[in-house]
Order: sequence, then C-alpha cells, then structure tokens
Amino acid sequence: VQLQASGGGLVQPGGSLRLSCVGSGRTFNNNLVVGWFRQPPGQEREFVSAIRSSARYSDSVRGRFTISRDNAKNTVYLQMNSLKPEDTAVYYCAAASSLIFSSFVDQGKYTYWGQGTLVTVSS
Repeated sequence: VQLQASGGGLVQPGGSLRLSCVGSGRTFNNNLVVGWFRQPPGQEREFVSAIRSSARYSDSVRGRFTISRDNAKNTVYLQMNSLKPEDTAVYYCAAASSLIFSSFVDQGKYTYWGQGTLVTVSS
C-alpha cells in the first residue's frame, strides 16, 4: 500500500483543517486499519487517531478531531477543529492489517507509512 497524506497548512488557533490520506496498491476495506500520527517539533511521534470500522482517539484530540473513511475513494480523512498551537506537528498516515483495537495506538504495528504533511497552528 502506498499512502499519500495531504491537507496540511497554516491555520490560526481555533481554526479547522481536513487532512486526507489516499491509498493505492491495495483496496481499502474495513479490515485495513488506517491511523494518523504526529510529530511535534523536537518531540517524538505520537498517536492521534485510527479507524477500522470503529475509531480511536488520543485524549488530546478527542472531541476536536474526527476520523472517517471513504473506502470507495481509498481515502481516510482527519477533520481537525478547534485547533491549538500544541497541535502543530508533521502529521503522518499509516496503515496496518489484522490489528486489534488495543494496538491502534502502537506505531510499531503499522506496516505502511505515508510522507508527512505539516500543520502549523499560529496567529
């Protein structure tokens, strides 16, 4: 699976962005877990959200971010609302098959990775 992340940019605090992760080389279906991770400047990469048929979120984004998928378009979206400066990071999408829900947060379990897209939240 090749993954292409896009949609990053500069946004003011309180604003919104929608990231897209488009896959190719394999049909997206609900057996494929697609996740979003992010790496803030000078920090380690961390889990943000992931989806198979159900979704999981980190505590820091729950209630502000929404992950969704359109299997017909081989695309997973991350709608980010009420953005904060601490959301500034390079965002990566990743995919894995045969991943149980409790492992959604474990980036080591993901086989396929896209390039990152930079999100900057600043006034």
